[in-house]
Amino acid sequence: MALVSEKVKARSEMYHGDEMGQIKSKELLKEIGLPNGLLPLKDIEECGYDRESGFVWLIQKKSSTYKFEKVGKLVSYAPEVTATVEFGKIKKLTGVKVKELLVWLTLSEICLDDPPNGKITFKAHSGLFRTFPVSAFEIEEKEADKDVKGKLEVKKAAGAVEVKEV
Repeated sequence: MALVSEKVKARSEMYHGDEMGQIKSKELLKEIGLPNGLLPLKDIEECGYDRESGFVWLIQKKSSTYKFEKVGKLVSYAPEVTATVEFGKIKKLTGVKVKELLVWLTLSEICLDDPPNGKITFKAHSGLFRTFPVSAFEIEEKEADKDVKGKLEVKKAAGAVEVKEV
């Protein structure tokens, strides 16, 4: 957790456990106007969001890969994924790679096209980019996710927010 300092954690919303991590990561993506299926992580241990700076982190037990079937792309997620977010954009992305032909490319940015045209662009550090339909990265919200939202207890302490299942 090199990028997530205690100072950042102290002023951030933090959530623990896979169930909460799944819900909160999808809510964050929806809040910033991006499709909710962009971060299909597994076994999330911790996620956090510093609204002041836009810094976000997601920690999973081990790296995972996911194939976005609608676009035929294989994506690898490291145990720690970090980024800075703003509406319609994920910048300074770390921990995410996409397989392009036979090479893994590290993604650095994801953004919606402006003006909005239903397209989303993925940019690599190397300057390469690809654009796809936003609909390829949207997933239906499960009823179970809706049920869990009603069973949460929010605890505020010293500016930080911690959510626990009750």
